[in-house]
Amino acid sequence: MITIKSEREIELMRASGAIVAAVLDMIGDEIREGVTTLRLDRMAETCIRDHGAVPSFLNYRPKGEPDVEPYPATLCVSINEEVVHGVPSDRRVIRDGDIVSVDCGAYKGGYHGDSARTYVIGDVAPEVGKLVEVTRECLDRGIAQAVAGNRLHDISAAVEEHARSNGFSVIENMVGHGIGSELHEDPPVPNYGRAKTGIKLRKGMALAIEPMIAMGRSRNAVARNGEWVAVTEDGKPSAHFEHTIVIREGGAEIMTCSG
Repeated sequence: MITIKSEREIELMRASGAIVAAVLDMIGDEIREGVTTLRLDRMAETCIRDHGAVPSFLNYRPKGEPDVEPYPATLCVSINEEVVHGVPSDRRVIRDGDIVSVDCGAYKGGYHGDSARTYVIGDVAPEVGKLVEVTRECLDRGIAQAVAGNRLHDISAAVEEHARSNGFSVIENMVGHGIGSELHEDPPVPNYGRAKTGIKLRKGMALAIEPMIAMGRSRNAVARNGEWVAVTEDGKPSAHFEHTIVIREGGAEIMTCSG
């Protein structure tokens, strides 16, 4: 069921979104060669709790999947060919030339905020740098279509067109989602589709739009050895950006922006 948020609910979501943005700003200051992903995770959890919130991802288990082990961390930290859900570890050290996607959620006042950024570490190959930049642009183009009166797949088509026109692939089996009192709500927000199709966007809908774009020909992210982390099918790098937004009449309001 798709819910329409009241202005009171949107205000609460702004507060959660601001915490997520603060965490990702902090990660941007601290992430570098030689840092472990576990250190970043611990810093993020401290920051979230210091703001009176709790991590959205910690102990998360997908609905309807009781046999899945709860997610054990605050952040998802996914490196290079890892698309999403990389679990932080004291054995995973960030290296020069890596791209590192960091996904963070915070829950406060009964509502979630959710956002992701991909960070470039040191010197990366030009085509990898282009991947990161194009993925960020895909998010911007998707958000530009998140306007009351448009259709859901206007967002999807904008993401797909920009990715493919730059020679990149869209990860099709990982999608954005509605968000609010639950981390994952209806509707799913795919990163591919045909414009002018899908549900009509209405003022007050809250969405997490999150392009996941890859260098190779992968169309799916696949689990590695039964772990949480999902990687590209061909081992090529992938980037990930995400914002929580609310649909407005004249354009989307982004609730996970810095500042």
